[in-house]
Parts: sequence; structure tokens; C-alpha cells
Amino acid sequence: MKYLIFFCVLFALWQVDAKHLVVGNVSNRVQLANHTTITYNAIPFMKRVKYFFYSQLDNRKIQGIQALDNYYSQSSINITAGGVGYPFVNLRMKSERGRGMSYDIGIYVSEDYTHL
Repeated sequence: MKYLIFFCVLFALWQVDAKHLVVGNVSNRVQLANHTTITYNAIPFMKRVKYFFYSQLDNRKIQGIQALDNYYSQSSINITAGGVGYPFVNLRMKSERGRGMSYDIGIYVSEDYTHL
């Protein structure tokens, strides 16, 4: 019985392994500059690869990036250009084979203009 409980807990932890991306400061003395929810449907037997581009209009540097996987899937997200310390960011998202993907993306900048 102990082994059955152990394997059930282990299987549950394995199932909720999501690929979130949190880079930089997203909680202290920053403001949310952009919030976007990106959702793509599944294509059977295929992986979806999509890109997200964001550019800060007033050239304030990005302080933090937060991308949360809404489906808690094995999809991946990574930064291909820019990011923290730059006024732009390019994100690449890749879904699991045969599954859709959904991300909540938040871009955070400093509260004032003194950090240029």
C-alpha cells in the first residue's frame, strides 16, 4: 500500500511539471507594461512553433518577463533576443506534439524614468 501511494504522488508531481519562464524582477518597484494571453490550437501529430515580439515605445528597459503556461503542458518558451536590460524582447514558444499551447505573458518595466 505504501508503494502505491508513493507512485501515485510521484505520478501526480510528474503530471504538473509546467514550463514557466520568469526572468528578472516581476514583483518589487516595477509596473506591468504589457499583458498578453497567447493561445494556439493543436494540430494532430505536429509541434507548433510561434513567436512573440514586444518593443517598448519609450525605450525604457525591461526589468522582468513572466510567461506562465496556462495548460501546464510540456511546451517550452525561451528568449531569442533582447530581454531584461533591453527595450525589446523576442520569445519563441514550442508546443508538445499534438497539443495546443496557451501562455500569459507579462512585461515589466521600472516605475520611473530614472533607470534609462
